[in-house]
Amino acid sequence: MNNLNVMIKPASSLCNMRCKYCFYADVASHREIRSHGVMSEETVDRILANLRAELNEGDRVCFTFQGGEPMLAELSFFAHFVEQTAQWGGIQRSYALQTNGILIDEAWCTFLKKYDFLVGVSFDLLPDVHDRTRLGADQKGTYEKVLGAIKLLRRYGVRFNVLCTLTSEIARHPERVWNQLVKLDIGYVQFTPCLGELDAPASGDAYALTPKRFAFFYSRLFALWYRDYCAGKYRSVKFFDDVVNLAVLGFPTSCGMSGYCQPQLVVEADGSTYPCDFYCLDAYCMGNLTEHTVSRLLATQALKDFLAHTPTLPTLCDTCRYRRFCGGNCKRMRREICCDAADSVCGYRDFLDQCGPALFALAEQVRKSRG
Repeated sequence: MNNLNVMIKPASSLCNMRCKYCFYADVASHREIRSHGVMSEETVDRILANLRAELNEGDRVCFTFQGGEPMLAELSFFAHFVEQTAQWGGIQRSYALQTNGILIDEAWCTFLKKYDFLVGVSFDLLPDVHDRTRLGADQKGTYEKVLGAIKLLRRYGVRFNVLCTLTSEIARHPERVWNQLVKLDIGYVQFTPCLGELDAPASGDAYALTPKRFAFFYSRLFALWYRDYCAGKYRSVKFFDDVVNLAVLGFPTSCGMSGYCQPQLVVEADGSTYPCDFYCLDAYCMGNLTEHTVSRLLATQALKDFLAHTPTLPTLCDTCRYRRFCGGNCKRMRREICCDAADSVCGYRDFLDQCGPALFALAEQVRKSRG
């Protein structure tokens, strides 16, 4: 297998926050069983046995824990998980955790540092916006709690990055966002587009990103990023990195960025396995990793049906100079960052028109430096 990436949802869709735009709450609401609760140790052991069955010495596995809020599974769950995988002699293992940060304390930091977890903290950067949308179960804002968690991770030397949900409102304020990144000295940030509900038009969602806002935000953010980059002050913005990598390598480093799906292994708390985090739906369930090996799951009709489900590209794509580079982008994000059949503008195209020359020139420099 060589390289295997497995996303695990140890607490299913359970969460200790009530974010107003949560995409996974929307996904789970479309399933017959919304939440599978917390993954048991028996389920962990059976999943790991089926994973290990097809791994060879020298292979690499990255486990990513996501939710809902994965830390609701408690520290004992993660301790058991890494103890089990520690028995995999000759298999390289890495761990990542995406969390809202509310439960992070010194005990968690000690554990995360010991096992070198990469932690992605959901943090919307702008205090007023964060506190209006990222609410705790008590319906109060959580900005200060999350900022405190980031400071604690930093104090313990835990590797972390920030995941900021790019809502329509946040996209209005690229300068404020950049100033916060600099002020808080955030070295790595990923802006995840805020998605409209699965079965509703994005235009009816107050928080969903729009193509025009996408282009506005990233074009202005790029000017600030590029100014500092040229001054020797590099700060990783994942989207810019992904565009450069695609230009350099010729293949995407972010799923869907070239317009086609790369099958994933997304494992719910009961072992049910899906091909994409955006589509953990009953129709696309590939089977259960407690019962089947990876190769068996990847050969299922459910996966074939998922990959075959490719929405028709908007007519705007027909004459787009970036079509081979973009391919229509991720089918789930298309209406928020590119365009749909009714649009006359494409946010991604507008961004590339404005910032592409500098990004592609940078990609050429990277290509030459790599020989």
